[in-house]
Amino acid sequence: MSFQIQYSYAEQFAEAIQPIVASAQPSPASDPQWLAFNQQLATELGIPACWQMTTQGLQLYAGNQLPDCLKPTALGYAGHQFGHFVPRLGDGRALLLAELATPAGTIIDVQLKGSGPTPFSRSGDGRAPLGPVLREFLVSEAMHSMGIATTRALAAVSTGDWVYREQALPGAVLTRVASSHLRVGTAQYIASFNDDALTQQFADYVLARHYPECANSAHPYQALYSAVIERQAALIAQWMSVGFIHGVMNTDNMTLSGETIDYGPCAFMEHYDPNAVFSAIDRAGRYAYKNQPAIALWNLARLGEAWLPLMASDSQQAVRCATELVQQFPRCYEQHYYALMGAKIGITDIQPDDRDLIDQLLQIMAEQQLDYTNTLRWLANGELATETTLRAWQQRWLQRLSHQPLPLTAVYAAMNQRNPAVIPRNHWVQAAISQTLESGELTVFNDLMTVLRTPYAMPTTAPQYTQPATAEQRVSKTFCGT
Repeated sequence: MSFQIQYSYAEQFAEAIQPIVASAQPSPASDPQWLAFNQQLATELGIPACWQMTTQGLQLYAGNQLPDCLKPTALGYAGHQFGHFVPRLGDGRALLLAELATPAGTIIDVQLKGSGPTPFSRSGDGRAPLGPVLREFLVSEAMHSMGIATTRALAAVSTGDWVYREQALPGAVLTRVASSHLRVGTAQYIASFNDDALTQQFADYVLARHYPECANSAHPYQALYSAVIERQAALIAQWMSVGFIHGVMNTDNMTLSGETIDYGPCAFMEHYDPNAVFSAIDRAGRYAYKNQPAIALWNLARLGEAWLPLMASDSQQAVRCATELVQQFPRCYEQHYYALMGAKIGITDIQPDDRDLIDQLLQIMAEQQLDYTNTLRWLANGELATETTLRAWQQRWLQRLSHQPLPLTAVYAAMNQRNPAVIPRNHWVQAAISQTLESGELTVFNDLMTVLRTPYAMPTTAPQYTQPATAEQRVSKTFCGT
């Protein structure tokens, strides 16, 4: 299939499009300059050569010169933010340029983020500081390289303009790619119109775009809700398995496609701490590392509320149905999580008793403040621990592995394909941002991006990227760009 632009939102919603989609234009950047361009992704998506790393591409991704075929729109959504419902949020600093049919036959969204105000900006400037743009580029591409469902970064350009937050900061625009930008908050926003036909129309679109296998179910909307729950359970399990902390798990930051979205004050844990919080705006720890599965369940319950009219014609029956479906999440999450963690320690046929083995290792990591990523990687080295508690666990673990048919060398090799050697450690992400802000140089950013593209390979020429932060390097707080 050749590259082509589609407008599925407009086609699907027809006259009902006005409540959820607003036309807008990006604000011009005074002096755009390239920061990064994802050539691999551009090739995969079939982006025309003129829209790649060219002068024309630079003007496009800065929002300065859009081809006539593009009709940018901002999408409306609502959301529970730190547990409090806000009925109208929407793309306040993002514009959907187009939906593209890729050479593989899939439909993807291409969006500018930080391109200026939209009808949903609520008096905001719609701009993005350079730092959060670089952070999202690095972390989202690292997540993709680790095999975790995520939005992607296609391009990043500086604008030459200042963005005013606590202080004046250089501005930038990120071009983000996603299977779609439809969120739990989108469903909540549509439900607020109290129009069951519109709710059904939206669910039909989600079903057709992301879950076509549900269409032939005897109860397609129940199947749809169950499928969203399943994908989110798998996604959160992946987050937890690599020590990722999203930081702002509001309902408007949870996609219906099951992709990670909105890398604001996100971070990767270094020493294992279930209570780890890095987000400067999460003062109560609502979105702490250990809370992420429970918050996902809470968010999915809000989706069930938005879709109650689709569950059954009788309201009480609808509530019972939605409740039964969402209660699948804890079991589904645990199955995914322990399967992932089992594979990370070389167990391919996870058994109930193995959960205790995994939990004991995590408890030891927490008590001894061991680096999460490096400890899991170290296990495959075949070295014996010197510390008594860890050595006792290691002997029990080796005994468990002896019951599997594979030799230890094969087990260790498989573990190294499950445990990254390199993650976007907070201090290196901050070093990349600081260097660019202070000197305009992108050396650290580019070097870090290179090793993050092959996270399971040990970077022999750049071992510093595998090392935890020293006390002086430690980044304890991360910040959102809004």
